[in-house]
Amino acid sequence: MTYNDMWRQLTQVYDKGEAQAIARMVYEIRFGLTLSDIYIGKDTQLSLDCQKEVEEITKRLIEHEPVQYVLGVADFCGRQYHVEPGILIPRPETEHLCRLITERANSQKPIANGQKVLDIGTGSGCIAITLALDIPGAQVTAWDISPIALRVAKGNAQRLGADVTFQEVDVLTAPGSPSLWRGMGGGWDLIVSNPPYICDSEAEQMEANVLDYEPEIALFVPDDDPLQFYVPIMNYAQSALHPGGQLWLETNPLYEEIIEERLLELGFNVTAHDDQFGKTRFIQAIR
Repeated sequence: MTYNDMWRQLTQVYDKGEAQAIARMVYEIRFGLTLSDIYIGKDTQLSLDCQKEVEEITKRLIEHEPVQYVLGVADFCGRQYHVEPGILIPRPETEHLCRLITERANSQKPIANGQKVLDIGTGSGCIAITLALDIPGAQVTAWDISPIALRVAKGNAQRLGADVTFQEVDVLTAPGSPSLWRGMGGGWDLIVSNPPYICDSEAEQMEANVLDYEPEIALFVPDDDPLQFYVPIMNYAQSALHPGGQLWLETNPLYEEIIEERLLELGFNVTAHDDQFGKTRFIQAIR
């Protein structure tokens, strides 16, 4: 099977451009072949074992399995992260969030120069690791409820050389015990979170490669409680941030205004930011 054979088969489930991009990713990451190599026919010179592997990969992709899980890697902010089933695949929107934070952190002293940073719901560790590496002197802690996520995130941090402290914490158990939260850390200068925010009723609009493979716990919230994770996070930030500290949230655009209202009630100064697609998706709240 050649590159052209592969992407043509993938058009059963992807449009042409996406099929070609996925095929290029497979050949580059798994077999070390660039697009230039493919143009001169090196994809036709792979061993029989490699050809069989291409066929197996293609079958998995046609079954809608995300290419990141098939290859075990995902790119985020110029770095490569290990991902596997049970770990949310990092999204371009979240890259944009990290860039917003790091740009401001590196131009404004209040969240730079040794400041304490907390990432709630770290998943693969992509946010925590990016902030640890891109904000000079940041002291980063990351929380997650999933042992799988924490294992993967720790591995990513070690491989990428990021100094991050990981802790197993369930944000939903904490609202009644603020002293418990403070015992796990506190006096933060920056808190960031990309919690689950897709309502169950929105699932029917989503692609099979997300619904069938990515962890529901990292994606969905009940229709009758869309702020299930935001409320405890906002309440915690109100008590745990230093004066002038910042809370950054990635949100569902459908509920962004409600979250803003809640933050204003808690006494935050609030600014909304658009993602790269023009949707209001990020909230910056200053205590």
